[in-house]
Amino acid sequence: MRLEEYWGVGPKTADRLESELGVAAAVDAIESADVRALVDAGISRGRATRILRRANGGEGMDALATDDARAVYKDVVATAADYAVTPGAADRIRVLTPLPDRAAMEDRLDDVDAARETWRALGEDARAAVLATFDAHDDATDSTRAAVDTALALRDALADADDVGVFASVATLDRDALEEAADALQYLTDDGVAAGADAKLDRLRGRLEDVERLERDTFDVLEAVRSQGVEGSDEFREAFVQYVATETGVEPRRVRDAAPPDAADAADFVSTTLRALADDVRERVADHEDDVAADLRGELSAAREDVDAAVDAVGDLALDVSLARFAEAFDLARPAFVDRDALAVENARNLSLAADGVDVQPVTYAVGDHGLAHPPTGDRVAVLTGANSGGKTTLLETLCQVAVLARMGLPVPADGAEVGPVDAVVFHRRHASFNAGVLEATLNSVVPPLAAGDRTLMLVDEFEAITEPGSAADLLHGLVTLTVDQEALGVFVTHLADDLEPLPETARTDGIFAEGLDRDLDLLVDYQPRFETVGKSTPEFIVSRLVADAGDRAERAGYETLARAVGQQAVQRTLADAKWTE
Repeated sequence: MRLEEYWGVGPKTADRLESELGVAAAVDAIESADVRALVDAGISRGRATRILRRANGGEGMDALATDDARAVYKDVVATAADYAVTPGAADRIRVLTPLPDRAAMEDRLDDVDAARETWRALGEDARAAVLATFDAHDDATDSTRAAVDTALALRDALADADDVGVFASVATLDRDALEEAADALQYLTDDGVAAGADAKLDRLRGRLEDVERLERDTFDVLEAVRSQGVEGSDEFREAFVQYVATETGVEPRRVRDAAPPDAADAADFVSTTLRALADDVRERVADHEDDVAADLRGELSAAREDVDAAVDAVGDLALDVSLARFAEAFDLARPAFVDRDALAVENARNLSLAADGVDVQPVTYAVGDHGLAHPPTGDRVAVLTGANSGGKTTLLETLCQVAVLARMGLPVPADGAEVGPVDAVVFHRRHASFNAGVLEATLNSVVPPLAAGDRTLMLVDEFEAITEPGSAADLLHGLVTLTVDQEALGVFVTHLADDLEPLPETARTDGIFAEGLDRDLDLLVDYQPRFETVGKSTPEFIVSRLVADAGDRAERAGYETLARAVGQQAVQRTLADAKWTE
């Protein structure tokens, strides 16, 4: 397969992958979603992630039909990755994509549920030990050795656990085999056999270093031997042999065997002997290193089944524990997949706000044929109205988060959720650009997925912000009608609810209401929509705050003119209520 057939792999990227990894290894890395392999080959992490998402989940990514839907996906994936227990697990989370079928979604949810149950059951000390073990896990240079070491450490960390749960995948491995493999992996390196693997090999290497040192300093050796007061060549030869044997630990016999039968002079004799001796010891080192390496590879081969199992188990455990921690951190719930056209959430929280530490008011909301007590069931479309800064866009984003996470086979930020089949998620945030180009781009983004006849979820925010109000109402009414006609689901945020009447039979209008200002003049909002009720923008609350915050008389007088326009009594009542609000 040509590398350029993969999405995002152009000629330059293909050349780099081929030169660094080879075609076969590059294909294997892409097919196995190995982010690290691509990064080590010189591809940026962001680009590697995008390539792997498309290569391994292209169909799922296609379900994210708009840029805003893809932005929500990236945000939830990034939030989940923050809870990864290893860098490798973070990479694997970043390349998770929406899944192609419900069975795959259920399978992934089963894995997360099992890991979450295990994580909850572990004591505080065991959790800390597991996290410390994963924190020490480093597969940057040798992923196999790191996995074996981590598997052994996890066994120790969970030695006192009553039920190891998902960690059974490492707890049931042959400890003796893993320890032997760990020893072998410790000493087998790309450069050969590491020091400490074999005492004899270490001695030989030490002798070689000493011989090579003498070989580099033949003049000093010559002077040291002569300083002994030797006379004649035979006496010199024997003194030299004993000196070298003493300095290097090489047997005198081997030094004599390395000596040339004849030499031009003493200096030639010394240099020639040391060069031959170094070659001899070097050969002995290489031969013995080959023997030791063969023994180590034999030990590793004998434990290969357990080693491979450890590599798979540690990688999967790191991912599952990371997702379990993510689910626990935000009290996520398993969604219920239903065959009906529905998206319903009970006490849902916006994940992004929760991640930022915001105290989020849970919201219950639904469209379609759902099983919640409220809102009314059967309405395919909801027109959501209400106060500025009332949380309408946040609710749309929350619904998108639920739809995306469920499609990924992950728990959702709600006490409960019903999710029907969704082929395309169309999320469009409010974009305050008032020109024909933006209007055309928006229509090109939101209409084709809807018109294709697939099961589409439409989440559209303030469509009127991109064209004049009269036309916006007509176009928005058309979108609502098209959504109903195509048997899709939709929530449309707008301030033009009155202009959309009459709505199709299976559409309703809901409202979010501001209730006043608190003592700090912050807007008090009930973020829970009221069903089948038009929300009010309540500008008197905003004007009231401006009147109260006015910096000088002229400024205050200007805002009071606005107060008279929106209702002086309402403004004064709001200010009085804010004064006494606890």
